[in-house]
Amino acid sequence: MKQPLSGKLHEAKPSWWSGVLLSMLVGAGFYAWMANSLESEALERFRNQARSIQYNIAGGIKACTDVLRGTASHFQASEGMSPQSFHRYVRGLDIPHNFPSIASINFAQYVPDDQRAAFEQQMRGAAVRDLGYPEFRIAPPGKRPYYTVITLLEPMYGAKGKFGYDLSARPAGAQALASARDTGEMSSSGVPVLLPEAPTQFGMPLRLPVYRADMPVVTVQDRRAAYLGSVGIGFSVPRLVEAAMVDTPVREIRVRLYSTTPGKPPNGKAPNGHLLFDSVESFAGQAPPDNHVQLSLPLNFNGRLWQVYFDAPRSALFSSFDAYLPWLAALVGFVSTLLMYALFHAQVSSRRRALQMARDMTRELRDSQAKLQLSHQRLRRLAAHAEQIKEEERKRIAREIHDDLGQNLLALRIEADILANRTSLRHPHLHARATGTLKQIDDTIRSVRNIINDLRPNVLDLGLSAAVEWQTTQFRKRSGIECDVVDPEGTPDVDDRCAVALFRVLQESLSNIQQHARATHVRVELRQLGGTLRMTIADNGIGLHDGSRNKNGSFGLVGIEERMSLLGGDCSIVSRPHGGTTVTVTVPIAWRATQPAVGAFAG
Repeated sequence: MKQPLSGKLHEAKPSWWSGVLLSMLVGAGFYAWMANSLESEALERFRNQARSIQYNIAGGIKACTDVLRGTASHFQASEGMSPQSFHRYVRGLDIPHNFPSIASINFAQYVPDDQRAAFEQQMRGAAVRDLGYPEFRIAPPGKRPYYTVITLLEPMYGAKGKFGYDLSARPAGAQALASARDTGEMSSSGVPVLLPEAPTQFGMPLRLPVYRADMPVVTVQDRRAAYLGSVGIGFSVPRLVEAAMVDTPVREIRVRLYSTTPGKPPNGKAPNGHLLFDSVESFAGQAPPDNHVQLSLPLNFNGRLWQVYFDAPRSALFSSFDAYLPWLAALVGFVSTLLMYALFHAQVSSRRRALQMARDMTRELRDSQAKLQLSHQRLRRLAAHAEQIKEEERKRIAREIHDDLGQNLLALRIEADILANRTSLRHPHLHARATGTLKQIDDTIRSVRNIINDLRPNVLDLGLSAAVEWQTTQFRKRSGIECDVVDPEGTPDVDDRCAVALFRVLQESLSNIQQHARATHVRVELRQLGGTLRMTIADNGIGLHDGSRNKNGSFGLVGIEERMSLLGGDCSIVSRPHGGTTVTVTVPIAWRATQPAVGAFAG
């Protein structure tokens, strides 16, 4: 018979190839996960580094504006500042160490055209040659309504050409200065300038207006009347960005700074505007390769939008150890999954072996149970057959004793009785011997009758009720215990086997009562209930002790139960300490037996 498919699937053994394939898939997943994690972390580090550089650039611009505001406040607090005091002030700032991006600090004085001659005469008489200032003259030459002339300049190295330069000579410069004067805000033309000390690098100017301290500056007219000039600084864009990149972990990162064109939105990848700085001068202005990671961030410069572009090779974002991490993760995933699969395989194999062992043990147990049950049935049939043979043998022996020995004894008694009658007058001595012989024959007949009753009472041939009545009468005579028989309906004719079995149960029960119960009263009841016959034997004795039913060498109660089981009946034994014992047996009435003839020697 074929096993069902579900059973086959349940018994399917896990394959090692499946485990290896699963481990490889998990290892590939670990590899992809670690590679993606490293990629994400590298991009996040790149973005954080770019934001850090953006923050540092903004901080550098803020430092420059703070220096500018501090210088303007110093000019406003002083009624007048000489070149010597300005030189000491700038030297105290220690610009090379504290503000390396600042290229120069200057002051441009506002001079109306009608005061130009006196102003030039005053500047030429000032003792500034020892500070490195050149001969003063306003440049570019020409007549203009007013001038904003640089009169103080630090450091002087490389910037001598700016001394005396009129910042308002250019229309864009004049417009920016006029706007700053009227608003009091910081201003910048937004146009990068070449640095004198580094002609290839761009700088960015910033200016802040300076007013007389003793005059109000509430309205535009007030600010124009109190206007003295403006303080300005020029900072180097390359030095500003390079200072911001000092602590950059990725050395191959490229930074480009653009001043965007007003009104034109910046592009994330294709910058527009003027290039202010490129950290890789050999590729200045060129787009990065496609395999570079790119990012653009905005930067506010005095209200103007700058755009900072960052790019770096992908390989520069990873350390030398990062290249092995995905393979290490794949190895960990492969090995761990393989170990887990091996554990699962071992558990499944153990469970399968345990199930197989349990099935084998169950099968062996069932076989043993079947054999035991079969053996038990055979033993019962054998016991039943032995009991039947024993009863038949008893019946045969009793019949032979009755028919042969009984008849012979009866004939012998008749002869002895005749002899005794004939010798009673003539031969007294012979008569006495004949009478003794007759008495011995009577005793022998009684003994034979008892033997026949022990083997199989002939009273059973009269029915079960008569046999029960006879047995209880004999019990009263032997034991002196009162015994009542209750048979209200009269016992029906039953199978001889059934009658013999019930009679033997009664015999065994009465024998137990006589030997062990110490009872004074016994009640025997026969009652027919439907197709069954029930017999109850109850006494008022001391009851059964614990374990007496299973006592070694005691088979009386066991025999009662076995007899009922062979007839398909039930046996119930109820006992209470000092409350007596009740034995109840119930057997089915199989068929009514034909009543046999009563023997002549029934007694």
